Amino acid sequence: MAHDWHRFFEARQCVSSRRGRGTDRDLELMTHDGPDGSVLTVWDAEKDVSRPIAGDYGDPRNAVLSADGTAILNLLDDNGSEMGHVWSLPVDGGPPDNLTPGLPPYTLRGIDVARTGDLAVVSAVDGDGFSLLLLDTTGERPPRRLFSSTAEAWNALVSADGKWAAVDTTDHNPGLRRFAVTVVSTSADGPETPLTLSDGPAEPVRGIRFSPVPGDDRLLVSTERTGHLRPCVWHHTARSRIDLDAPHLTGDVAPLDWSDDAAYVLLVHVDAGVHHVLEWHPETGALRDVPHPPGAFFEADIADAHTNYWASHYGADGQIRLLHQRFDQPLSLLRADRETGEVTPRWTPPLRPRGVPLTSHTLRSADGTPVQLWAGRPAGAEGPRPLLFSVHGGPQLVTVDRYTPEAQAWLANGFAYAAVNYRGSQTFGRDFREGFWGRVGEREMEDVAACVEWLVREGVAAPGAIFISGASYGGYLSLLSLGRRPDLFAGALAFVPMADWTGAYADMNPALRTAMRTFFQRDPDDEPEAFRQASPISWVEQVRAPVWIKTGSHDTRTPPRQVHGYAEALEAAGGDVTVEWFSGGHETSSRTAELADQQRMMDLVAMALRGERWARGPVTPPPPGSVGHP
Repeated sequence: MAHDWHRFFEARQCVSSRRGRGTDRDLELMTHDGPDGSVLTVWDAEKDVSRPIAGDYGDPRNAVLSADGTAILNLLDDNGSEMGHVWSLPVDGGPPDNLTPGLPPYTLRGIDVARTGDLAVVSAVDGDGFSLLLLDTTGERPPRRLFSSTAEAWNALVSADGKWAAVDTTDHNPGLRRFAVTVVSTSADGPETPLTLSDGPAEPVRGIRFSPVPGDDRLLVSTERTGHLRPCVWHHTARSRIDLDAPHLTGDVAPLDWSDDAAYVLLVHVDAGVHHVLEWHPETGALRDVPHPPGAFFEADIADAHTNYWASHYGADGQIRLLHQRFDQPLSLLRADRETGEVTPRWTPPLRPRGVPLTSHTLRSADGTPVQLWAGRPAGAEGPRPLLFSVHGGPQLVTVDRYTPEAQAWLANGFAYAAVNYRGSQTFGRDFREGFWGRVGEREMEDVAACVEWLVREGVAAPGAIFISGASYGGYLSLLSLGRRPDLFAGALAFVPMADWTGAYADMNPALRTAMRTFFQRDPDDEPEAFRQASPISWVEQVRAPVWIKTGSHDTRTPPRQVHGYAEALEAAGGDVTVEWFSGGHETSSRTAELADQQRMMDLVAMALRGERWARGPVTPPPPGSVGHP
């Protein structure tokens, strides 16, 4: 079946679906993988009619529909740099409109649209700090700043009628990513004093969504009073709240959405990485299981425009729309009938050939901390195999049971595959998510090593034939692993990696500089040794395995200069390193590019297993015009 591996990428059709906020029509904004990049489609759920959207609409994961469904709102930037402006882009292809023309370029960290009227809010980050901006989606009125701070503040939300806006803030806790939720009036003559929901300096609160009923100002939030995510309904004007503590449930319980009548809340209980869908009735406290097949039903984000990359939600008919996928099954939309419990598909993409499922395992790290690992062998295979070890980015993201064509490609070619949720991952509780703070790289290395040793001990992985791969923070951990634990890996395949924390600082966008100080719990000018110790560039003398890096010329998260500096240092130390550049920022979304990258990685791994070098000459510098270069 090895010759068919490319078909797993071709089967990857819809990767997310986000319902429009408007009350008049039941629309979904869907992101599809196309051969040349992601494609946005507006699906009219009532008519079951889909309409592809043409033109440049930025990173489709961040896009939202206007309330009337006639326009897409999103950040447009310079070649993926993530610094730009929010534009209104008509669905019918009319001329776009810059909604913030008078502002300096900014990074988007939140966007939401009122269900009625022409108002939207965005969280913007620039060199002056963090702002909550009120926008007129028609472009007739200039943006108005509702809130600003030099401390982290993002995740903009707006009430259904546009009268209130919320943002996750850290003014009560500067320098720590432990949020409170702050609500402000959008009216120029409304209350001037913001209202804040905080559970104290150690227990974050995050906004999820205002009630979808116009005139109902309640806000659905997540809390961590128990150390794990729990839902809460905050009635800020009444100074009251309803919490679901659910002490009988182990792990996180993540709130996803309100029903349209605001009577019910959709939840997902995450137990050791496995998802269980629930529905909560806040007024009575009733909690019930929602029938569903095994798999994942949402994927948490941490620092982009939305709380989740994709998530199950309610439809206008009052029924639950389960976005469902597994490692071996692409994203499908299922309808869960709340009365009968019957689950039926609305759309399910074909998958040929069939994929291989992965199994969740929980093992112990060096200090006894439980760590969750997804792992699997090729269909019908027994005994140790060469293995691709995947490390997600973020760091505060998570690997869920999500369709992964890269995993299926490796499995189809006779490799075992594993993916770790190391300390720093979401949905395993606050202590686990913050477990790397102040000691970046240390706990993650312990977790990676524990997983690799378990895979060898269990007879899944063949020693000497294990390759590590990841993007962004996952690319960072891939490079760091080769320097800190050169005995474990036969090679690293790193996308857009962080290789030198200190060297990257000057070229990072402002939002990432703030995040970096949160992770390290210090400033690079105050304690440079901590940043040096955490940087892969400091460990190049210990690297024994080959390194392949692919990275973007306009990346402001993991900038090009620090990648090139690492490659030159490794080359000078006698290392086998190859750097390949692409024109763009921190993300690649072209299916054609993904197929080419997968083939390239397979070729390199085959070379390594034959004992051949990867480098074919000196490392290539960033192209002219790259971030940090003239």
